[in-house]
Amino acid sequence: MLLNALAIGLAVLVAAIGLLLAAGQAGLLRGKPPTLLGVQGGRLPPPHVTRNNVHSQAGIWGAQYAHTAIEPLPAQADSAQTMERLRSLVEATPGAQVVKAGPDYLYVQYTSKWLRFVDDAEFWFDPVAQRLQVRSASRLGEGDLGVNRARIEALRKRLANL
Repeated sequence: MLLNALAIGLAVLVAAIGLLLAAGQAGLLRGKPPTLLGVQGGRLPPPHVTRNNVHSQAGIWGAQYAHTAIEPLPAQADSAQTMERLRSLVEATPGAQVVKAGPDYLYVQYTSKWLRFVDDAEFWFDPVAQRLQVRSASRLGEGDLGVNRARIEALRKRLANL
């Protein structure tokens, strides 16, 4: 009797995992693209109140966003060269797709391999701070297990090594 219950439980678990993977591969877990993108008034759009994002300008949006704070990325004085380096690093990242690129702005969608979750990332060369401001957020969920922060920190290291 106990073995039957375990076998049924295992079968249900395997079926649930299979359905989740199928839903992801079918694009059902992509979420909706953000409606607010780009730089307005020297700012990237505000962070989310959830824990599934990071934002280098979190402090200007208020204390309720402190959990999203991350340092801007280093930049060279030449914005064009900085953006070119950034774009080449992003394009070499598995799952990354550059959606919009300008002389001082880059919008990227990162898609996870198995479940096809999409995260949106924006990079802006801030001419006043001479740094790359960044906002990276998951489209779905309340948390992201630190994926956005880890991605930006890995990019920071790669920028420093060039």
